[in-house]
Amino acid sequence: MKRRLTLLTGGLSSAAGGLFESLRNLAAAIKNENQYAPTVVGLRDADTGRDAPLWGEVDVKALDVLGPRLFGYAPKLGRTLELDDPQILHVHGLWLYSSAAAIRWSRGIKPYVVSPHGMLDSWALKNSQWKKSICAALYEKRHLHGAACLHALNQAEATAMREYGLRNPICVIPNGVSLPMETIATRMTESRTLLYLGRLHPKKGLPNLIKAWSLASKEVRGTGWRLVIAGWDQDGHRGELEALAKKLQTGGQIRFVGPQVGAAKDVCFRDASAFILPSMSEGLPMAVLEAWAWKLPVLMTPECNLPEGADAGAAIMVQAHPDSILVALRRLFSMSDAELEVMGSSGRRLVEGRFGWSRIGKQMVEVYDWMLGSSCPRTVQMWE
Repeated sequence: MKRRLTLLTGGLSSAAGGLFESLRNLAAAIKNENQYAPTVVGLRDADTGRDAPLWGEVDVKALDVLGPRLFGYAPKLGRTLELDDPQILHVHGLWLYSSAAAIRWSRGIKPYVVSPHGMLDSWALKNSQWKKSICAALYEKRHLHGAACLHALNQAEATAMREYGLRNPICVIPNGVSLPMETIATRMTESRTLLYLGRLHPKKGLPNLIKAWSLASKEVRGTGWRLVIAGWDQDGHRGELEALAKKLQTGGQIRFVGPQVGAAKDVCFRDASAFILPSMSEGLPMAVLEAWAWKLPVLMTPECNLPEGADAGAAIMVQAHPDSILVALRRLFSMSDAELEVMGSSGRRLVEGRFGWSRIGKQMVEVYDWMLGSSCPRTVQMWE
């Protein structure tokens, strides 16, 4: 008989950005291992129904939120966990009511694992600091310290956990990516697109990108490049970005195309010539892995926590300020079709070798087995 596993998350739709993509693929990979029967429990939002088919055969339960979504209070969550009675609970994300519900479910006895998804790095802790201070005092520190295991997406996140004062075992397992059957062909057209795809949130560094693009506007006109910004607006940030682009007179060189999911997202990647993520804080960004899977050269900051991209020749590294992004844009604009193809192919080889979901599903199942009494896997780091 398969063991019962519940994956608990704040969002069940594409509005959750990379967390949605990583969790639905992780759930499918775990299910394919045929040892655990995963159920995903999360909070309902306006897009949950639309995106429900993307979960495939994974069992999903959407719960209604009462009061401010900022804290994600779901009255039926505690009862849902009791009825499901999982042998392992895996909590994805922090600073929500779900953390308090996990504590009550565990009662200090039943094991759970926590995946912060970059929410403990220094930038993230300073953002909405008042809310996080309240949550930490009320339940989040107890939730984190009580976890049988913490899940870090990379060694940088594991270090951030230790700096936060956590001494729990930590498993280091990355996000994965699904490889598209088709990828872009070598570009021979005059028009080229630099794509950003993700949440429109201040931490993503998009104002710096727009400022850098404005500084390069004269050069852009002669290159055929344009910037496409795709994604979900958060707290009115899209309006701020559009106003900035208008103020800096970027003209038609920057397009805002809104949320892109499913086939529409695939079209965005397929039609792009390169990808950029000038973020100031990330765990391990799904969008970068997806861009590499589509054979796209990537411009990104060190805060994306994917140094292997630069090592593999698949990325141009930038700092999260306009001058550094400008230098990277100029380098990108000077590249030939052949050079873009070589960089994109390096990214594809990188994700094929290190970020396949089948491998990641196996690694996570090994962690769950260890939490229930099996031998400790190599991915787990103990406090020294």
